[in-house]
Amino acid sequence: MTDAATDQPVVVEYAEGVATVRLNRPDAMNSLDIATKEALLAALQRVAADPEARCVVLTGTGRAFCVGQDLKEHVGLLAEGSESLFTTVAEHYNPIVELLSTMDKPVIAAVNGVAAGAGAAFTFACDLRLVSDAAGFNLAFAGIALSSDSGSSFWLPRLVGVAKAKELLLMPRTVKADEALQLGIATRVIPAGEFAAEVAQTARTLAAGPTRAYGAIRRAVEYSATHTLAESLAHEGQLMNDTGATADHKAAVDAFLAKEQPVFTGR
Repeated sequence: MTDAATDQPVVVEYAEGVATVRLNRPDAMNSLDIATKEALLAALQRVAADPEARCVVLTGTGRAFCVGQDLKEHVGLLAEGSESLFTTVAEHYNPIVELLSTMDKPVIAAVNGVAAGAGAAFTFACDLRLVSDAAGFNLAFAGIALSSDSGSSFWLPRLVGVAKAKELLLMPRTVKADEALQLGIATRVIPAGEFAAEVAQTARTLAAGPTRAYGAIRRAVEYSATHTLAESLAHEGQLMNDTGATADHKAAVDAFLAKEQPVFTGR
């Protein structure tokens, strides 16, 4: 199933338990104007709440993944003195990143082309970054005299280390796919001709897995990044109790005893 209005700035496509959220402004390199940010937030809220969506893929249409803030709109808002310049981080970017990083299902960034600024930061909040060999990342904030946003100061040091994160933020440049893999930004680099098929296969595999366990693992990793060992152990214990009561856990145990492969329902 696909959203009927494919001329919209964000399109949601459903297939085999996978919800693909696609930024759909190819002529603007999927840059983020207010309408796109609002549509993206609404789409992520929708798939996060949908139990039939057991894996989410975030990607872009055309040659770019997302180049961040729409600077043409930004210039106009500056000229107007618009208040939206000072509210968009709290109203749009922050909740988008929180949904990407905390929804109760795995999230894949399918980085089909350049990911810059907030677009790069969105990928960092996902679990996996499957990257076309034609893609690249650019932490472009300092280039337009802005601080970093969308969680880039949180995620990037965890991916590449503090020193490299500061380098990439202070001296922005395009990090090509192969270097992104070496640094730990990319999970896997895929030839452009094989990209769509590889993303689809990975997403289907995750969609067929124990969805609630995946969600609990995401929450455990997020929580433990900013809490003490004792707090993290207690949190893990609660999550183990929660997942231990799921139908998928029972199915896995039964399948193990029967020496069969488990079939998960996400419940």
